[in-house]
Amino acid sequence: MPLVASIPSPAEGVWYLGPLPIRAYALCIVLGVIVAVWLGERRWRARGGVAGTVIDLAVPAVIFGLIGGRLYHVITDWQLYFGPNAPNEPIAALYIWNGGLGIWGAIALGAVGVWLGCRKRGISLSAMADTLAPGIAIAQAIGRWGNYFNQELYGRATDLPWGLEIDKDKDGTPDGTYHPTFLYESLWNLVLAFVLILVGKKGQLRHGRLFALYVAGYTLGRFWIEGLRIDPVGGIDHAVTFLGLRLNQWTAIVLFVGALVYFWATRGKDTPEVIVPPEPVDGSGPGADDDDDDDVPVAVAAKGGSEAGETAVPESRSGEGGSPGAEPTGKSDTGSGGAPARASDAGEADKSQEA
Repeated sequence: MPLVASIPSPAEGVWYLGPLPIRAYALCIVLGVIVAVWLGERRWRARGGVAGTVIDLAVPAVIFGLIGGRLYHVITDWQLYFGPNAPNEPIAALYIWNGGLGIWGAIALGAVGVWLGCRKRGISLSAMADTLAPGIAIAQAIGRWGNYFNQELYGRATDLPWGLEIDKDKDGTPDGTYHPTFLYESLWNLVLAFVLILVGKKGQLRHGRLFALYVAGYTLGRFWIEGLRIDPVGGIDHAVTFLGLRLNQWTAIVLFVGALVYFWATRGKDTPEVIVPPEPVDGSGPGADDDDDDDVPVAVAAKGGSEAGETAVPESRSGEGGSPGAEPTGKSDTGSGGAPARASDAGEADKSQEA
């Protein structure tokens, strides 16, 4: 008989630090977020963006993403919590640590959090989406290992050497080995992230086109991996299907087509994207004029943004032509010779700093 290997499932998915439970599922999600933020921050700074921007946006993105992921799961698997034969109490719909996050809802609502942050800062959502795309794929690759520790979302029975062992006491699964779909998707996402980074280095995919490539690539892999799974999405003891395809396969098809349409429709778009937000003009300081009609718009290119379409942001510079007799604001208005500094001198200094 040929020697058949297999992948053992972990004996534990929860460890206790005193009374505090440390759940592997949560650790995988947190680690994925950390890696995605780290990579996104590096890529954003490389495009000339302000340091710390991705870190700030991660807060609303993660909060919205967790809510969206859980909502998608509860909506599509509502029978698990609210049906007449539901195996769980309704309150369990809030127990996110037990597993059950739909990536479709997490990305959709997480994008809303990013959009709100980008709008507040005056930067382009499309530029940020392209920056974050590889990191999101890596975060998904890491997060899938949480399913391994929970012994969930595996595929059909198989005798392949890399078949996954499942504890039959976990959910009554018969003895045998199963397709490790968590591993398939993890590896697929890592390869996808690598491709996105390589393609993104050429700097030709802007205006959300790299993110569209991520969506198309992920949904392509998710379609065939989802076809291997046997978890009852949409039902209690069976998966809801339509024309022989599972719910998540139909979702993958719709998003794949939508991503390709967007990718094609924006192929000639070359308008500037805002990477560096415009600095606020408070109207105070030496030589400031109360009349804003004379403000001169200045185009300030982002660091590293010399490529076409990379970005230029409008900035207003006031103070030229202001009154020499403006009141001091706590700093000396005199030059080296003790004479009052002219507003035009201040303007020249501003321009030297902007150069």
